[in-house]
Amino acid sequence: MQLMEKNKLHDTCLTTTPDKDIRNSLDPDIAGSYYAMQRAGQAAIDLAIQTNSAIVTTVDGKIVRISAAELIKQRQLTT
Repeated sequence: MQLMEKNKLHDTCLTTTPDKDIRNSLDPDIAGSYYAMQRAGQAAIDLAIQTNSAIVTTVDGKIVRISAAELIKQRQLTT
């Protein structure tokens, strides 16, 4: 695959959202994967805070870096 094609595929993956909510899937493994991904995300946040590092994620379709200090602030606001 050429570099240009890879970039188009990457951009499409970042901006495309699924038409259906996977939590409503008839397959219990697929439905449960939503919660597994949420737990994995929380584990990544916990590790970033413990190691004073940042996470990289998307917010409103844009790639952002969130520092450990900001993660701590966000956690304090939600508890």
